[in-house]
Amino acid sequence: MKKLIFCCLTFISLFTYAQESDVKSPDGLVKVSLVLEDGKLFYSVNYDQKTMLDKSPLGLETNAGSFTEQLSFVKTKTGIVDQSYTQDRIKKSDIHYKANTLTYTIKNEADQEISVHFQVSNNDIAFRYELPMWKETKGILVEKEITGYKFPSSSTAFLSNMMRPMTGFARTAPSYESGYVTDEPIDKTSARLGYVFPGLFKIGNDGWVLLSETGVGSNYTASHLSGVQDGVYTVSYPQMEQNNGFGSPGAQLGLPNQTPWRTITLGNSLSPIVETTIPYDVVEPLYEASQDYKYGKGTWSWILWQDNSMNYDDQVKFIDLAAEMDFEYILIDAWWDDRIGYDRMEELIKYANSKNVDVFLWYNSNGTANDAFQTPLNKMNTSIARKKEMKWLQEAGVKGLKVDFFGGDKQETMRLYEDILVEANDFGLMVIFHGATLPRGWERMYPNFVGSEAVLASEMLVFVQDIREKEAFYATLHPFIRNTVASMEFGGILLNKYLNKGNQSGQERLTTDIFQLATGVLFQNPVQMFGLTPNNLEDVPDFELDFLRKLPTTWDETIHIDGYPGKYSVLARRKGDHWYIAGVNAEADAKTLKLKLPMVVGEKFNLYNDDKSKKPFIKTVEVGKEGVFEVTIQSRGGFVLTNH
Repeated sequence: MKKLIFCCLTFISLFTYAQESDVKSPDGLVKVSLVLEDGKLFYSVNYDQKTMLDKSPLGLETNAGSFTEQLSFVKTKTGIVDQSYTQDRIKKSDIHYKANTLTYTIKNEADQEISVHFQVSNNDIAFRYELPMWKETKGILVEKEITGYKFPSSSTAFLSNMMRPMTGFARTAPSYESGYVTDEPIDKTSARLGYVFPGLFKIGNDGWVLLSETGVGSNYTASHLSGVQDGVYTVSYPQMEQNNGFGSPGAQLGLPNQTPWRTITLGNSLSPIVETTIPYDVVEPLYEASQDYKYGKGTWSWILWQDNSMNYDDQVKFIDLAAEMDFEYILIDAWWDDRIGYDRMEELIKYANSKNVDVFLWYNSNGTANDAFQTPLNKMNTSIARKKEMKWLQEAGVKGLKVDFFGGDKQETMRLYEDILVEANDFGLMVIFHGATLPRGWERMYPNFVGSEAVLASEMLVFVQDIREKEAFYATLHPFIRNTVASMEFGGILLNKYLNKGNQSGQERLTTDIFQLATGVLFQNPVQMFGLTPNNLEDVPDFELDFLRKLPTTWDETIHIDGYPGKYSVLARRKGDHWYIAGVNAEADAKTLKLKLPMVVGEKFNLYNDDKSKKPFIKTVEVGKEGVFEVTIQSRGGFVLTNH
């Protein structure tokens, strides 16, 4: 009898243990704990023995079965991921990714199984749901996700709200072009439509957490964060009103299958947030590049000269500007088909090529989901139209597209992004998206993807006084939030004193020239269209133009040096043997920093900075033997140190 009791107790002990499972990062600092409690699945996250996420819910609702309650434990499985890869369009070129894995399998009352698969690396967590075949069920609709994030109550948030569908210009929202709340107590972050990814959180005095997602293509809907409810943010799917009400807000899956990855980056400081590569570590290329794509810088008349510049003669001026600046590209924006025409565009492309400048052309993405009227229209929304247009683009010698006005996160729209990318690659074309969603691992998934807007970009500086006043504030946020998870096609480096063609009055630029140069380093995108104008060749100091001629757009290494979101930011980026260390200051007063630069001890640099009157200057400096360099950044100013 005693033996029987012992066996029963052993069975109960093992059963209880099996429902509570942990997985740690290789360095042991990150710990994810899963527990099945009263038929519901939860997880929690610790870093360096400090709570980053309290007990938070996991689960899905599908039209073929629910996985939110009355769940039973099935099994767990552990493993290791260890891989290296190279990537030519992100913040770092050579990446070694190592993670410990835990796959936790549960079943519902109908004996349908589902697994939650976690990969935990140093400072990063990626997890997704994995769905096997359920008896004869081959296709499902994932209707809802209850994945949650419960932060300690002392946490504060840095979040950008989701825009209301079918609002804004020509009913093109949402397009990830909202402002931010910063250091907001989490109990006050209750926006009705929630917040876009990524979201940054400060965990009291214990550290930082960045939430995002990756691996979203035609396979799923893109998601966002809800407002906080009972202390928990949850993963939310698109509003039904998006895309003019067309398409499901849920995700259609064939079984077996998996959801995209939810990602969590965390640490005691902001360094892991800025330096993370997790959006790319857990995805794979979906196809091979049809050719070697060339990245670089370009000119762009529309940003300051606007629609009236869409004529042959003005585009020649910007081609000549690109050639004079040794830039690789010109972007020719909306209305080119109407105001220049296809035949003359072929002539213009030949002229650009004679100057060693290649061409990107603008397109409207659709004719059905919103009221955007700029042309070319109805060229990118169907496969037949796309292939016909892309054949002409290839024959004319165009190298890339800028496709605009998407306004939605439904699976239907994610499929459109992917279709454009796949077919563009067939014709040797790179793609930039504008008026668009956040890229989610796309730099690695799609070899001809070269950036998205998905930010309050340079055009809003032209149109909105409030954005001009907050330019420095937003610039100090992007390296920690938007730009740390994906390329960001900002369209910046505006050196006109007034943001218009006349450059005499009107929309005054409130940041310094050196601030503008610094954002060329802080903002990362493999193809950068800059807002220079032909007059800048005469009214801007030569040393600023020489800086831009040399500035890379792809990087081998990125290091967080200093900063606080919304106040100031300092990054170091390396291309080959050349370092660029840049910072900007959004605070009301000048800020003096003692920067730790151990990677360049004793080296000489060119320092680009503003004097007290905010006049730009350049001088030669040396980083001391202790690897510490002191610099003063003026309010709404910047600096760059470079040995290039």
